[in-house]
Amino acid sequence: MSFLYILRGPKNHLYVGVTENIEKRIKRHMLGDGAEFTKRNKVYDLVYSEQFETLPEARRREKQIKGWRRAKKENLIKFGQPIIKQ
Repeated sequence: MSFLYILRGPKNHLYVGVTENIEKRIKRHMLGDGAEFTKRNKVYDLVYSEQFETLPEARRREKQIKGWRRAKKENLIKFGQPIIKQ
């Protein structure tokens, strides 16, 4: 199993990442042993996650979400789905 996850920091920064062990990865972020961005901005509150069968699937989803504007990410976090404009 693999996971896509979104973390939020105290200054409302969002971080999108993937992992095969979400609990271990969040702990690493909290200890400052994660990505440089999360270490610098203290971003480690888990606000959203999705589970995938394989890591490549999770990475594809990560790439997709990283390309979104913030409002679309916030809608995903709040409602479990992005804003879809007609």
